[in-house]
Amino acid sequence: MQADLINDNEVEILLNDLIEQYGYDFTDYSRASLKRRINRLFMLDKFPSFAEFRYHLRTERTYLKRFVEEITVNVTEMFRDPLFYKALRTEVLPALGTYPFIRVWLAGCSTGEEVYSIAILLEEAGLLHKTLLYATDLNPDVLQKASKGIFPLSQMKQYSENYILSGGTKEFSSYYRANYNLAKFNPELTTQMIFSMHNLVSDGSFNEFQLILCRNVLIYFDKDLQNRVFNLFNESLQALGFLALGSKETLRFSSVIDMFKQVAPHKIWRKI
Repeated sequence: MQADLINDNEVEILLNDLIEQYGYDFTDYSRASLKRRINRLFMLDKFPSFAEFRYHLRTERTYLKRFVEEITVNVTEMFRDPLFYKALRTEVLPALGTYPFIRVWLAGCSTGEEVYSIAILLEEAGLLHKTLLYATDLNPDVLQKASKGIFPLSQMKQYSENYILSGGTKEFSSYYRANYNLAKFNPELTTQMIFSMHNLVSDGSFNEFQLILCRNVLIYFDKDLQNRVFNLFNESLQALGFLALGSKETLRFSSVIDMFKQVAPHKIWRKI
């Protein structure tokens, strides 16, 4: 099979279809990343032609769900990049503890591994009871999965190792109940979570937060869209609030850099 089954012009046709028919706007996403993911889906689902692929996308709502999920999916795991979570424990949570009430926004939360990681950190710092965690994504299917707090039991060994490296001192297994090949996280963690659809491309600010996490999402956006999202985060952050990005993302060349100072090497900035 040839490497590029769908060409640049066909990618543009699909993006226009998504806007016109469904209101999904991916036109500012990185073209290289989109093209890779669309081609991967095209091969996975064994379409005989671009026309057939386009027809399915335009006429079948169930296939639209699959398409959006595949091109927006983020690889995630609990306590991914443990040193980042260690920095949150030492640099951010003590400052958050001084507030009477804490709002945290996890933008692009995917299937929820990061939300539960943050809830565990807050619980161990004695802050979860006075925190609301807003977990958002543009994909309703991943939000539904995230809200259930159920993950494969086979991943718990890796998550436990990450947790310990992040500074965790409890038995990680105390946070979930094993049931056959699944792990269901304690409902006490979910009582402070709100799961909601939000599109970083088109939706505006909806609250004022002390901490915003958006990790490994912006690498799929082009520079203009990154700047729009950074402005959105700046509008949504309270003065002295914190912004946490992924390991390959930075505020350094953004239009809002003068509004922030970096407080930890692990991509954590504070609004000044």
